Amino acid sequence: MLIQDVSTDDDTLTVDLSDGRSIAAPLAWYPRLWHGTPDERSRWRLIGSGQGIHWPDLDEDISLEGLILGRPSNESQKSLNRWLSARSHSASS
Repeated sequence: MLIQDVSTDDDTLTVDLSDGRSIAAPLAWYPRLWHGTPDERSRWRLIGSGQGIHWPDLDEDISLEGLILGRPSNESQKSLNRWLSARSHSASS
């Protein structure tokens, strides 16, 4: 089973799998996706031969295993705050 397609809306990450299933998870589980723009969230690529997803603009990686197991991001609040600060500085430049 591999990831075939990925989509997001304002609240949900949806991943379509090669076996016909779809997995949906709340965007709130993945703060970098949550804080990303729809355009940033639309730019993703498969990694690990379809076992994961990478969003280069958001420096976010999510594994298929983590999605299947219902694991939210394990990024620390300190790391997220650093990332958010860097985003706000680059946006104001």
